[in-house]
Amino acid sequence: MKLILVGLAAISQIAIGAVIGIDDAPSGMGQDDPTIFEQEGVKMHMSFAEDSKSAFRVPLFLRDGQDPESKRKERLERTRRMKSFAEKPPSSSDSAATLTNVRDYYYYGYIDIGNPPQKFSVVFDTGSSNIWVPGAACPSSACVEHRRFNTTSSQTFADTGNKIQIQYGTGFIAGDVGQDTVKVSSAVMLRNQSFAVTNLEDRTFELPRSQFDGLFGLGFTGGSEGGVKAPVDTMVDQNILKEPLFGVKLFRSSEKSNGEITFGSYDKSYANKLSWVDVYGNYFWATTMEGIYYGDEPTNYLYGADKINSLSGSLTPQEKARASRKALLDTGSSLLYGDAFTLAAMSKRIGADVMSGEIPCSAVPNLKPFRFVLGGKSFYMNPNEYIYHDEASGVCEVQWMPVSEYLWVLGIPFLQSHYTVYNIKEHKIGLAKMAH
Repeated sequence: MKLILVGLAAISQIAIGAVIGIDDAPSGMGQDDPTIFEQEGVKMHMSFAEDSKSAFRVPLFLRDGQDPESKRKERLERTRRMKSFAEKPPSSSDSAATLTNVRDYYYYGYIDIGNPPQKFSVVFDTGSSNIWVPGAACPSSACVEHRRFNTTSSQTFADTGNKIQIQYGTGFIAGDVGQDTVKVSSAVMLRNQSFAVTNLEDRTFELPRSQFDGLFGLGFTGGSEGGVKAPVDTMVDQNILKEPLFGVKLFRSSEKSNGEITFGSYDKSYANKLSWVDVYGNYFWATTMEGIYYGDEPTNYLYGADKINSLSGSLTPQEKARASRKALLDTGSSLLYGDAFTLAAMSKRIGADVMSGEIPCSAVPNLKPFRFVLGGKSFYMNPNEYIYHDEASGVCEVQWMPVSEYLWVLGIPFLQSHYTVYNIKEHKIGLAKMAH
């Protein structure tokens, strides 16, 4: 199986509203309510065109290879988490850049910072809002093993004097906030973009686990640490995009391509296929989640959803949205994450071991799709998309793991199944089944 990357984002901050009843949900939660993101827990995790507005693509790359020990540790971690939760009661051009896929674990691309430019590989993360790269003075092994930004070498760097700390579910960084030119492609640059230059990184970001140097958050300013402006808001404010949106296309490691992010435009071949859902809050790319179904069966496997759905007649749309589960679409998470009750039921339904997630590979061809209801719209994952086949070991296993009772994170397996478009101004996400 793959290494675990739990959202390079403040995912637990979206664990908003309990589904056990409207009275249990915090009141007053709306587009701009900061209390939505104040809970503790897991985090994970421009442009200036000289002539006219630009659309540009960021390529994403994948590195093959993964050590058997990491796969073994992930299986043990899934088993540990399931046991832990089981003990608890319910409650292409100069405007293009590609993404490298590291065996479906994470995707990274490249940016330049400063003048003269210094190059860094970064995870483009829809589940966080900050940019950070290792600093030249950082003594941590994770910094020393990667490219480091030398502030004195850049003629355009400005130190803001502010400090920053970010605690992720699988890592921690601390550093200084500066401003400089951030270049995402040869056509587009962000002027005076704030970002963190780290002076401390924990072992999570060491090699060989983390092939990337830093992170490039694609969430909104409301979700940024330190109050800095998010890159996507800078893109809109500096008026460089043809359209205020970006599209994400992630391919599986078994396919020839890796992936790309297109800023300012999207793949128009999907224009008539996109289903649009509203973003909940002003922080990251999260929407409401109403159900999970297997095949054409009527059973809703999403724990607690039936209670909310049964109250739908007495709730306003705002109350229902506030009380419902939330799902974060997260390019920085390597699996699907959700409550153990739902995941156990899903595993049991398809005949997978509830604790380890393993399932006989011979059973996969006979499985049916799972249907996820997001923002009232249905989106499907086929068996070969929610089951991972480790050809090296011959093991097949589910691509989900328990993290939070109320928050769901739809990571790379879901996003490999769907082409997604993120409208920055209108706060909407468009999804369409990927054409592989």
